[in-house]
Formats: sequence, structure tokens, C-alpha cells
Amino acid sequence: MIFTTGSLLLAAQLVAASALPPLGYERKLLKEALASRDVSGISCSDGPAPKASAPKTNVWAPITPNDNRAVWDYLYDPATGLNLTHPDNATASDNYVFWIDTIHSNKSAVLPYIDGDGPLPPKYARVVIFEGGKAEPNSQEYMVGPLPVSNTTTIQPYDYPFNGGSGGSVPFNARYVDSVKTALTEPLMAELMTNVSDITQALFNASYLGSSNENTTLTSTAGTPVSFDGTQQFRNIMFRLPGVASYLTPIDFFLLINCPGTDPSQFSLKGFVTGSQFYETEEALRTAFEAGELAQEFEHDTESGWPIVDYKPELGSRPYDDQFAPTSIELGGKRYAVDAKERYVEYMGWSWYWSESRLYGVTFYDIKFKGERILYELSMQEAMAQYAGNQPKAANTVYHDTYYSLGTDIATLIEGFDVPLGSSCFNISYNELNGTTINQDAMCIFETDSGYPLSRHRYGGGNTSYPFTSLGVVKGSALTTRTIATVGNYDYMFDVSMHVDASIEITVRASGYLQSSFYYPDQGRFGPRIQQATQGSLHDHIINYKADFDVLGTSNSLQVSELVTVNVTQPWFPELGSFPQMEMNTSMMSTEQQWNWAPNNNAMYVVLNQNETNAWGEPRGYRLVPGRSDIHLTILDSPWSLKNSEFAKSHLAVTKQHDTEPYSNSWQNINLPSKPQHDFSKFFNDESIEQEDLVVWFNLGMHHYTRSEDIPVTLFTEAASSIVFAPQNFFDRAQDGDLKNRRWIVVDQSTEEGALEYEDYGVALPQCMVAPTEPVLEVSPTVNYEFEAEL
Repeated sequence: MIFTTGSLLLAAQLVAASALPPLGYERKLLKEALASRDVSGISCSDGPAPKASAPKTNVWAPITPNDNRAVWDYLYDPATGLNLTHPDNATASDNYVFWIDTIHSNKSAVLPYIDGDGPLPPKYARVVIFEGGKAEPNSQEYMVGPLPVSNTTTIQPYDYPFNGGSGGSVPFNARYVDSVKTALTEPLMAELMTNVSDITQALFNASYLGSSNENTTLTSTAGTPVSFDGTQQFRNIMFRLPGVASYLTPIDFFLLINCPGTDPSQFSLKGFVTGSQFYETEEALRTAFEAGELAQEFEHDTESGWPIVDYKPELGSRPYDDQFAPTSIELGGKRYAVDAKERYVEYMGWSWYWSESRLYGVTFYDIKFKGERILYELSMQEAMAQYAGNQPKAANTVYHDTYYSLGTDIATLIEGFDVPLGSSCFNISYNELNGTTINQDAMCIFETDSGYPLSRHRYGGGNTSYPFTSLGVVKGSALTTRTIATVGNYDYMFDVSMHVDASIEITVRASGYLQSSFYYPDQGRFGPRIQQATQGSLHDHIINYKADFDVLGTSNSLQVSELVTVNVTQPWFPELGSFPQMEMNTSMMSTEQQWNWAPNNNAMYVVLNQNETNAWGEPRGYRLVPGRSDIHLTILDSPWSLKNSEFAKSHLAVTKQHDTEPYSNSWQNINLPSKPQHDFSKFFNDESIEQEDLVVWFNLGMHHYTRSEDIPVTLFTEAASSIVFAPQNFFDRAQDGDLKNRRWIVVDQSTEEGALEYEDYGVALPQCMVAPTEPVLEVSPTVNYEFEAEL
């Protein structure tokens, strides 16, 4: 046994925390430990993570900056016949490249490479070209490769991932509304709003005279969708008072226009909305104004700084708040290793690769524990929000954030606040035209205490004079990969945590500014009043994920164990006759389907391999454990999300893996609710899923019941959702017995005072104390890794 006074302090604290009254020897041990504190020699600083060596080249890595530039030059070569204009000089009637990214590598090509001696799969670029110069203008996706560019490189339509019938083609009216398209509608907006500027000036003391007019005192915003099926295009425009938090200062005035095609002369006014009334013409609006029907009761406070995320002394002060809050530090150095070049991590039995893309942010591949694969892929697929309200912007708004290239909005994390001090942080890059943009320190990896022990038990006690005879406790910890994407008004925090017990936890949190509405006293059913003239807009957040399970191979099944109540008779209870008992009905899900978590969590879902059993003959698998706020979309038949958001309409779904079904959604689907480019519901065609390669699609999110505490921004504390993948008979026993970060304490009952025999397994309690006049914590700066790439 090993004894240290530092360790005895911990032991004494454990005893003192017992429910039994403290004994004399506990106080004695505590006093002695405090008087003679040992220094273990463990450093409290944490330098760079050790270097790992990835077993294979990262086949999922994004294309390099050099490849991006080479693809750009290849596309703009006149020999391709694409007749491209540089985006900076393009009009809506031109053909031009919108963006270049990386093609999702086909799993069928990857597995022979990562699991054997197969060749490294070829790399392809994903290219979006807006083709306004065609007789029938559209947006078309292409695949360019193999890379690097050579005489074998070709360009061909990227059609196979999309099942809507038009492949990678999207009608011009449903394509992404970029600056070129926006410029087409600006003259009509300016003309219509200038014509009624006397009305807006009188009502709101502000007017819109055009985005470039120096006398304009309003900002405009128009959400999505802008079309139903691509045969039309409209914009429902909200106006707001300018400022850093204009999302919170909307005015009660909306302009609705029709704007299909590339010819602005065909654009037209649909109407104005104010006071919850619709006016089809300027004349109708003016008549109501002159009749005194448009008076505004509430005015925004734009002077006091209430929307700014800064210190608010008017709220008072809190004792001790001038001290730095508790933080996590990786005592003695980092316990994980990184191969930054290959984007590969090893941690406490775990290993995985990561990649990044402009649409989906950071994705994870080949996730293994102790050399056994659990997941082939774990990736965010879509971040969706749908609003409600009795005005055009709220009622119309559905967001798909891949449409806005969510991955490009993953930006620098603040050490000590966004992530713990000393985190290992990495740059995230994405392609922009013929160059590459690097967001510094945008993905961070850090290990933290779980905040609770992984396992513990106090043995004995109760019938003896000692509070316990022995006590075992294992420290809990996890390695988290974190990114935060600020997409317009919202900050989404994405965490994937690898726990030391072989569980994986996925968590999403939301902060940032509400997309709010003007306050209408009679519309509290859509949200409360949260400022002088601001109403919180009720909405759903749905974040869709893909989990491609490979539990010990690609032959998996989904087991369902339902809790049911049955009436039983047992001969040893004859006086009860028949009485209810709980049982578990276990079966295998037979075909692809979407489904919801069982009420009261009365069912367990396990992805398992029926051909692989543990020592007890049980199939080895991983359980899907609902966490916090696992929801699906509230409205299942809204015209704004009718068929383009099928992925969001159930808690869970399972499909057989196909290379032609890599995504649950298309990034341009948002503007095609009636005729989607990609329809997730078509994945479900009664294919068998017993001992097949399975993909589980799951939704995290929250019903955002807005509140005054959303001012100035929504708090991460409440706006959170999570799920856990936990081993279910995957092992023969819990994965805590091989962890040395534990304490085993035995009471020597042969002595009068019950001396403690204490084992720390060579992991001493670190002593991180310094003189009171010195800083309490000394940590190294954020560790930054730059990928080896020529820019």
C-alpha cells in the first residue's frame, strides 16, 4: 500500500463526506494532512500534446489549397467550354463558380484502403456553378478529378447523391440568393420603399432609400425559403433599426415582392404588411395611413446598450466576482496525442480522424476504442430552425444553415472562456474562389474532469463502528472536440466527447441573438414581450446528425427492447393471485424506418453485431441513449418545410448504408419545399436492416420558448441538447478496471482508530499550490497547430 499525506487528505475528505457523523480519527487525519502537505512533483503546466502517428493517410482530408487553385484554373480554362465569368464581374445572366469544396469519399472505396492493402481512393473536388447564361438558367454541381489536376482529370455532373430527379441541378429561382441575385432586387426595393418613406419616417422615424444611400436609416433582411418548387421566387423583407443587435430591433413593416428569373423588369410588388394587415398596393397603404390606422404604440430603445454582450453594472455586483472563475487544466501534461498533419487523435484507448468542410464543419471518421471500430463516420448534417408568428418574416422563416456554408463560420475560440486554458487548438480552412481562408484556433481539443466520478462504491459500514470498511472510486474524464459556428445571429457550439468508459457524447448548445419580432400585445401565443418593442419569436432548432455504425464490422442490426407490463402468477405469492410485472420484449428492427423515442423512455435501442458476442454470449453493441432535449420538428406539414426537411420530422431514423446516400439533405433544398432536390423520405424503401451496414440519423435540438432572459443573447445553459452512445454488452465488464486514476481505501479494523490503508496505484494527488502572492494558475498559451499546406 502507498501512503501520502496528500492522498490521506483526499481520503479524509471522502470520509468526511459520508452520511455518518465524523469520527475523531478523521479530524486527526485531516489536521495532519493540512499541516504536512506533500509536493508530488507533478507540474501544473501543460505544453503541446505528444505527437501521434496516424496508421494511414487521412483519406477524408479536404482538398489542399494547391488543389483548389488548380481546379479553379482548370474550370476557367476556355478549353472546358464552361464559358465562365469571374464572380467579381458576373451578372445574373453569367456563368460563374460559386464555391469549391471536397467530395465525400465513397465508403466502398475507403474500407479496402483503411482495413487492408487497397489503394488510396482518388480525391475529387465538389464545384457549384451558377449557370445564368444557359437558355434555362440553373445551378449545377460538378465533380472534378481525380486530383491533383492532370491530363486524366475530368469534369462531370455531381448527380448521384441527390434523389429528387434533377441530380445536382437546381432551378435558377431556387438557387442560393447571393450578392449577384440580391443586386437584381435592390432597385425595386429602393423604389418601393422610397415611395413610402414619408410613411415609415412618420411611423418609425426611419426610412429605406436603398442600401447604398447615405440617408437610409433602416436595414433589411429576407429569409428562406424564397420559392416553393423553383417555378417562382419571392422575398418577404423585414426592416430593422441598424446596430450591432439589429436582430432585436425589428420594426412593424414588411415589403413582399415577386422576383423570378434574371430580368428585373419582370419583378413586381406583392404588397406591404404593417399592424398585421396586408396592403396589396401603395395606394391602399397610404389610404390607411392617412386615415390614422397605422399608429405605432411602442418604440425601440436604441440608446441604452441593452443588446450588447458586455458588463452591465446596473445589474449590481456579486461577491468574489473579481476573481477568475474555476477552470480546467490538464495537470502534468496532456494525456492525448495528435498527428496534426493527418488530423488524427489518440486518447485513453480511443483513436479517430477528423476532417472539415464548408457545409458540415468538423466531421469524425474511423472512431475506434482499443483498436475496434465503433463508428465509420459521425457528422453534423444540417442545422435547421423553423419559426412561427402572425407576420411574414416569422411565419415564412425556415433556415437550413448548410445553405449559408456553416463550416465557413467556425471561428476562433477564446481560451479560458470558450475552451479551457491550455487547450490544443487547430486552424480550420475553407476554399474561397481561387484562394483559401484560414480561421485561426477554430477547433480545440481538451480533456476535462467529468464533474462526477466514473464509478464508486463504499463497502460495509452500518453495523460496525466504522463508517465503511473499504471504498473504491474511479475518476471520470473525457476528451472533447469543440467548435463554435456563428451563423448570422446564432452561435452553435458543437461538442463530441470521448469518455474513458468507451461512451461517446454529442452535445449542441445555442447562444446569440434571437431573430425577434415587433411586439404585438395580442400575439403572446407566439412568444413573450422581451423588450420595449420586441417580442421573442417562438421557433424550433433541429440539428441533424449522421452516425454510420460499424460495430465490429459492417454487419449490424438494430435491437429494440421494450418495457411492457404483464400479469403473472408466482406460486410463492399465492395470496397475490395475478399481479402486474415488468418484462422486456426484445426484437430486431427489420426494415429501414423513422421513429421516435418511446414515451417514458420505455424502450432501449442498440446497434449490435449478432455475429460477435462477449464472454457471456451476448451480442456486442452500442446503445443509443437519449440525453437532454432530444426533439423533432413540431410542424410536420408546413408549406415552408413540406418535403425539404424530412430528416427533421422524427427523433431517429435508420437506413442501410449506400454510397449514393451520403447526406440527409441538400444544402440548396431550403428553397424547394414542394419539390426538393433531395428527399430524405425516399431513403425508406423497405430494405432489410438485419446484419447490414447501418446508418443511424438522429436529431438534437430544442423548442425555443423565448424569454426575457434571451436578452441580450440566449444562454448556453438552457439551450442544450445531447445524446450518448454507450457500450451495451460490447465488453465483458465495465471499462473502468484498467484505469489507474482511482483510489482504493481500506479501514484497518485491527486498530482502535481504524487507520486507513490507501492505494493510489502510482497516480499521486497533484500539489498545485503556490505562494499566495503569486498567480494561482500558471498555464501555457493555447497550442496552435498549422497544417502543412502551401498557400
